[in-house]
Amino acid sequence: MSRNSVTVLLFVVIVVVWGLTWFAIHLQLGTVPMEVSILWRFTLAAVVLWGALAATGRLRRARLADHRWFFVLGVTLFSANFIFMYSATWFVASGVVSVVFTMATVFNALNQWLFLRRQPSLRTLAGAGLGLGGIALLFAHDIAGAGLGGTTVIGIGLALGGTYLFSLGNLASLRATAAGLDLPNAVARGMTWGAVLLAAVVLARGERFTIDLSPVYLASLVYLAVPGSVIGFLAYLSLVSRVGADKAAYATVLFPVLALAVSTAFEGYGWTPEAFVGLALVLAGNVVVFARLPTRRPAAA
Repeated sequence: MSRNSVTVLLFVVIVVVWGLTWFAIHLQLGTVPMEVSILWRFTLAAVVLWGALAATGRLRRARLADHRWFFVLGVTLFSANFIFMYSATWFVASGVVSVVFTMATVFNALNQWLFLRRQPSLRTLAGAGLGLGGIALLFAHDIAGAGLGGTTVIGIGLALGGTYLFSLGNLASLRATAAGLDLPNAVARGMTWGAVLLAAVVLARGERFTIDLSPVYLASLVYLAVPGSVIGFLAYLSLVSRVGADKAAYATVLFPVLALAVSTAFEGYGWTPEAFVGLALVLAGNVVVFARLPTRRPAAA
């Protein structure tokens, strides 16, 4: 399989797998404290990934010094960002949260400017403006009804915070594998750190390590842990290593369409004219950033 074919395959896997995770997250909300649900998700994901690496003989040793980057992965990709995202789905529909998540493309470009000194182009700035305007329109009806102190604004803030942490994790994944350790081994350690951090949060909050044994909860947990975490993150971070964090985040442009369709069918998300325009602007902003412009060929002599 050619390099381009692998890139396309990774892109499709991310869009489908992560497009369905948002509703699965919604199904997790209920009797089990949010932090505990996320803990079970990444504990199971880490166990599956460690087991797969051991069974296939791909388990590798890591330097102790590299654990600082595995720790950062644990914070930004496998714990704190999900606390923000799960919290956001308490206030707004999960499909709408997925649209806010498309701002990862803009945050990745910004963070590459801040940390890698890669200055964003005018196209990136224009795309960011379209994206922010689209998000404002997407939530305009809810904000107008609830006011600036309403729960919708809280949901937007939480979703943006989780998205920014995710963006930082994209860059951390590049550093975590810079010493030569392959991506699956780095992710396994990052997920383990994430589970440890989540357990510390649960203990600090005085929560109990409970679990819901209903078929819906367990099915959503398995989906979030294996396809949503092990497969989804390995595919996405592989894409980051292939095409860069800014272009890999373009995958976040398409899965909100699938996520919003699920929210419309199962969560009763109500569309307004402003919401349609807002979604179009968010998607257009990302297209402006990443679409390839045709190059002008010199005229033949």
